[in-house]
Amino acid sequence: MLSDLYVTGIKLAKDIPSDNYLYDLPVIKHLQDMEELPISKHVTFFVGENGIGKSTLIEAIAVSMGFNPEGGTINFNFSTEDSHSELYRYLTVCKGVKRHKDGFFLRAESFYNVATNIDRVRAIPSYGGVSLHAQSHGESFMALVENRFGGNGLYILDEPEAALSPSRLLQLMCCIDDLVKHNSQFIISTHSPILMAFPDAEVFELSEKGINSIPYQETEHFRITKQFVNAPEKMLKYLLE
Repeated sequence: MLSDLYVTGIKLAKDIPSDNYLYDLPVIKHLQDMEELPISKHVTFFVGENGIGKSTLIEAIAVSMGFNPEGGTINFNFSTEDSHSELYRYLTVCKGVKRHKDGFFLRAESFYNVATNIDRVRAIPSYGGVSLHAQSHGESFMALVENRFGGNGLYILDEPEAALSPSRLLQLMCCIDDLVKHNSQFIISTHSPILMAFPDAEVFELSEKGINSIPYQETEHFRITKQFVNAPEKMLKYLLE
């Protein structure tokens, strides 16, 4: 059966030089041991501890699909600092039979630069009619999603929760659901236990031990958050004494 996804998997070359810093990232070592990491859901999450390589992987997928390394649509070609990794040179993205008609790569750390470019090229009407710089971080992010994400698209998001309150995260999930119903696919790197609870999503947990598809309730993020919310005084006493 043919997949209706735009991205169906990723493969990593075996010949990354051992003196390249990428060689030491845990996610790289594990991907090299796999023939292919299959992607089979309309919403895929990559989760894991800081430094494991989630954002580097997300960035490489985006660049391999033709997106600007700092974020934006495929038509964005600005650059403020050449800071993206070379991982995309070694990565093969397996594509489905359908081609996405819309798309966006959002990375939290360079969203300011994307907003500046939108102002520069006078594309503000496509993003709600108000400069993203004239709004709070969270408001500008939701303006982007609600006005610019149009469906039939591939949307690659790196830690979108950085800008959003819990209620805004729930609002984002509603937007994702609507866009999935309009033939969209999301690949997301996140630390948010709320976001990774999205129904029928696949959660890949990246760790020193490997890359594993697990229920979100089994992720370290969810377990620690649940332990804290259920007994904050107990956990704080343990941590601070």
